Parts: sequence; structure tokens; C-alpha cells
Amino acid sequence: MDRGVYETLSLKAARHPSETEEHLAARVLAYCLEFTEGIAFSRGLFDPDEPAISVRDLTGAYRAWIDVGAPDAARLHKASKAAPRVAVYTHKAPAQLLAQLAGERIHRAESLELYSLDRDLVTGFVARLGRRTTFDLSVTDRHLFLSIGGATLSGEIGRHFLLAPP
Repeated sequence: MDRGVYETLSLKAARHPSETEEHLAARVLAYCLEFTEGIAFSRGLFDPDEPAISVRDLTGAYRAWIDVGAPDAARLHKASKAAPRVAVYTHKAPAQLLAQLAGERIHRAESLELYSLDRDLVTGFVARLGRRTTFDLSVTDRHLFLSIGGATLSGEIGRHFLLAPP
């Protein structure tokens, strides 16, 4: 609702053997939250030079680089040079990520978008994930409502800044 996107999606998200279920759930939620024309899961952990999710134009150029978890400063620096928009969705403690990135050299750090997913919501989502999972997701005022397996989970999307917002 926040972005005026009303779509029915059919997703296939492969889980890398070293990827946690929480990371997979965060990738799926980030994909849904960022859904737009040109969005795609990348090879992710299979190709460490690519973002978890990318948005590309028809020429193949990045429109957005979307990472999940806790990328390091060097990765975000590279991402900010490669794409006009960089967003990170973390399912971990956002204060830890902010501390890790504080004072580091990151191209266009002031425009970096950092979001934290409610940890209880991610945990509840993981507990209900199956090989084939159907769920409904709605977002109102950065509050997620996830209906899955007869349960409704909810939680906030936190917005964080490396530098003070303009």
C-alpha cells in the first residue's frame, strides 16, 4: 500500500547451502518490498560480486543494488559506484551494522538506504516456510503484515542512516 503496488507474484528463491533460513526469508521480503519492473534475484552467494537482488533497465544497467544481511563497507562502496540507488535490508541488529560501517569510506554514503526487518517477524516467517509457501504481504506506513499458514505476523521496517539525513 505504501508504494501503490498490488501484485500477485510467483517466486522461486534457491537457498545456498551456507545461507541461513533467516537470510533467505529476508531476501524474499526485500524482493517483495522492492518489487518493480526489472527486479531479479541474482546468483547471490553463488556470485559474491553481485547483489542479492538487482533492478536493471532494458540495457542491463543497474537501477538499484539491493543487498541483504550485513555487507561490508568495501562492498557498499563498490555498489554505490555501480548503481544509482543502493539499499540494504538487514535481519540482524541494525546497531551492529551501523557501528561496522561508521567512519568507513563509502561512495555516496549519505544516500545509502539501510532498513531493518523486525526480527520476530522474520523468525515467525522462517518457522512457517515450506518447500512451497503461499503468503500475503501488505505494508502500511512501514509496518509489515504477513499472512501465512493461518497466522498473521506483523512488524516494523526500521530506517537507519549512516550520516544525518539532509
